[in-house]
Amino acid sequence: MQIGVVGKTNTGKSTFFSAATLVDVEISNRPFVTIKPNQGTSFVTARCVHSEIGKQCNPQNSKCANGVRMIPITLLDVAGLVPNAHEGKGLGNQFLNDLMQAQALVHVLDASGRTDFEGNPCTDHDVCGDVRFLEREIAYWIKGILSKNWHAIAKKAIVEKKSIPALASQLTGLGISENDVKEVVKKQDFSENIEAWSEGEMLRFSQEIQKESKPILIAANKVDLPESKENIEKLRKEFPEKKIIPVCAEAELALRKAERQGLIDYIPGNKEFKVLKELSEKQKKALEFIQEKVLNVWGSTGVQQAINATAFELLDLIVAYPVEDAHKWVDSKGNVLPSAFLLKKGSNALDLALKVHSSFGERFIAAIDCKTSQKIGKEHELKNNDVVKIQLSH
Repeated sequence: MQIGVVGKTNTGKSTFFSAATLVDVEISNRPFVTIKPNQGTSFVTARCVHSEIGKQCNPQNSKCANGVRMIPITLLDVAGLVPNAHEGKGLGNQFLNDLMQAQALVHVLDASGRTDFEGNPCTDHDVCGDVRFLEREIAYWIKGILSKNWHAIAKKAIVEKKSIPALASQLTGLGISENDVKEVVKKQDFSENIEAWSEGEMLRFSQEIQKESKPILIAANKVDLPESKENIEKLRKEFPEKKIIPVCAEAELALRKAERQGLIDYIPGNKEFKVLKELSEKQKKALEFIQEKVLNVWGSTGVQQAINATAFELLDLIVAYPVEDAHKWVDSKGNVLPSAFLLKKGSNALDLALKVHSSFGERFIAAIDCKTSQKIGKEHELKNNDVVKIQLSH
């Protein structure tokens, strides 16, 4: 799974990426510091089910710390967005093209209002305008792709009498599926006679297909600054339907680096940390500031919460654990709960089998719900934290 980290220059986008992945990238308030997309591994975290069997797990495709399973995902940090990026301004085309395969986007905005649309320092910037700005650029980008071949798309739809496949064929390169198109046309009551669509309908379709195929979470960054609290309240009032997470990426990055150096014990997403070694006066003051101004006020730095909310709320994912022994919950080598996979809510036992290995689909016979010991078929819908033994033909 890929999540794109997006936003204007100088909002803390690359800091968020580094805090979530511990990949060292250049961080600066200069425009276009990020030119080529940075890619790194982050984690979705969830309670591990090993406590239910009373044994410590031995993760092979993920990690587990203090009962928290950490399931790897890919984060993409792309070039900062500027106004009219869809027309190629700044690094606009590159920014948008780099997002093609992302399943969801985390919009890192400067909640303090100290960054203008161009990424320059300012005071009292309208943070609500940043939300509209990003969504507008993505919608116009999608519309531009549709417009280039609109006559051919409409003609194909008429000839084949199938508008949805015709639309989808133009958008598959953006990671948009035929099912995404079908859902939007159905939910938003678009005419299937796409030849008759106006420019306004094309734009509305582009806006809705973005929401369906690339939902956006807002990471309201820089909550350690005094203006941020009021601006976050404005965002929540203006956009009640959106998921908005207060974030301090700089604090998370400092905590992750201190943890990596063995100075503190810290699990991403926690509201506290434990000092393990003697600290310098400078280090003490920095950690005290984070505890007082961020963790005590907001409950966490918000970075892990933003990633988890993107996975579990925006993308509706669940966690499932395939095993080979239905009683001991181990693989053939004796590893307890060796693998954890993220699946779309509504996925079935066959979907899990295919996730483990593409060849398992043809060999699938049945499965066992290890918590109930009941045999389940390939169409059985899985629940979050299910442990499943997959039975295959030889």
